[in-house]
Amino acid sequence: MAIREDAAASGPRAGFKDIVVRPATAAIRQLASGLGSALSALFVLLWLAVTVVTGPIGVGLLMAPAVLRALHALAGRERDRLGRWGPEVVAPEPPPTQLRLALVDPTTRRELRWLVRHATLGFLLGVLGVLLPISALRDGTFPLWWRFAPEEVATTSLGLGNVQSWPAAVAVGLLGLGWTAIILGLTPGMARLQARPGRRLLVAGPETDLSLRVAELTATRAAALDAHATELRRIERSLHDGTQNRLVSVTILLGAARRMVARDLAGADEVLERAHSTAEQALAELRAVARGILPPVLADRGLTGALSGLAANCPVPCRIDVDVPERCAASVEATAYFVVAEALTNIAKHSGADHATVMARSRGGRLHLCVEDDGRGGADEDGGSGLTGIRRRIAAHDGNLSLTSPSGGPTTLEVDLPCGS
Repeated sequence: MAIREDAAASGPRAGFKDIVVRPATAAIRQLASGLGSALSALFVLLWLAVTVVTGPIGVGLLMAPAVLRALHALAGRERDRLGRWGPEVVAPEPPPTQLRLALVDPTTRRELRWLVRHATLGFLLGVLGVLLPISALRDGTFPLWWRFAPEEVATTSLGLGNVQSWPAAVAVGLLGLGWTAIILGLTPGMARLQARPGRRLLVAGPETDLSLRVAELTATRAAALDAHATELRRIERSLHDGTQNRLVSVTILLGAARRMVARDLAGADEVLERAHSTAEQALAELRAVARGILPPVLADRGLTGALSGLAANCPVPCRIDVDVPERCAASVEATAYFVVAEALTNIAKHSGADHATVMARSRGGRLHLCVEDDGRGGADEDGGSGLTGIRRRIAAHDGNLSLTSPSGGPTTLEVDLPCGS
């Protein structure tokens, strides 16, 4: 009976956390990320205003292409940001950067309307999304520290009067609870309001032909399924041709040793030694297969530790530079690990390089990888099963791959992956 009562008591708390607290926390993070893009939008808007004002004297005409490129790049980053917090914002065809074509381009006009709204309303909502948690934390904890603070600091977050008594300090603490209630109740709606112009104005318009995007996603899905089937066949072949055969050998050797115990103890001991050695080889192969499915080092040490291990085990001296402050999705980390592992294997086998470099960066919800060597070059992106496997893994995440390998080197493999897919 007590167990049922405890479970019933914990149900509402879990429901409140899932229904109220988590959406509010996600909304604050979304508003904060929107504040960053709104600051960029404000800069581009000011730049655009300077371009328009200086247009009659010719300076603005020279700056117009650069402003348009900055606008289109910012709109693309906003689509990526909105896609990380909700449904994907399908991008239209690349808009023009020539002033005459941009003036009549519907995509550019929609991006300009979004720019004005995001640099004003989006900026204001982002500021509120950052200040509200700070105010709630400051005022909510005010009764704990107000006696130790200087007189000019012992005020509310609104800066109204100095607190000189415990009743006033408690009132400030209640104000902090009020800020918390506002955060829980209003921030999800504020996040939706901040994102609404981007979702409405940056999406591909009715004039955009989406058939190419549909064909690209269909091809990506087919490549992902094909890569999955290939991986299953590799695992099955490794287990069947390697581990299973060794386990059969262990069984045969153990049977032979059992029959020899009575008549030839020394011979039975030798057969048991062979069975023990074969069992150890089978165990090593099982571990190798398990690492090929999902390396345990990723869960234990993260992507930074996993890539460091790959660099340390590479026959070619390898320098590693990783700056990934937050964990990516497990599938993305596994893909990054296998991409670097395959690239380093290719460098050791085919490049003749003296040095290699692995660099990983996480910025703006994207994971960027760069593997470079000083070898002979001449690698072909369309040739070799290793590069084909890398390309399929990346395509499964809707990522990008770029290979530069002129004859004589150096060879640079660059990969861009979304962190959250």
